[in-house]
Amino acid sequence: MDATTAETLATIDRFNDAFNRHDVDDVMALMTDDVVFENTSPPPDGARHEGQAAVRAFWEQFFAGSPRAHFEAEDIFAAGDRCAVRWRYSWGDSSIRGVDLFRVKDGKVAEKLSYVKG
Repeated sequence: MDATTAETLATIDRFNDAFNRHDVDDVMALMTDDVVFENTSPPPDGARHEGQAAVRAFWEQFFAGSPRAHFEAEDIFAAGDRCAVRWRYSWGDSSIRGVDLFRVKDGKVAEKLSYVKG
């Protein structure tokens, strides 16, 4: 495995850990200043959030409204600065499955595009 791919996987592992701790400060520390995040909702295309302030506001609202949110990576694949994560997201007794496509730059998430089944 090349160094860029290893760094990408390590970044995504840290991101997933921060997400499951609901630690917005750590999540944002792992995102670039100009990060782009596309959520799975509202259907059909989701909402696009750009930059630290907009993405932080999303995560703060998300965790406040979803205190039992948990993300389980079912499969992770990386090549260079790109990473695909197949996941199961649960919020108590319910769950959905989907995929995130990440781009990592200098050890931080520069892009997180989320897609959901259903």
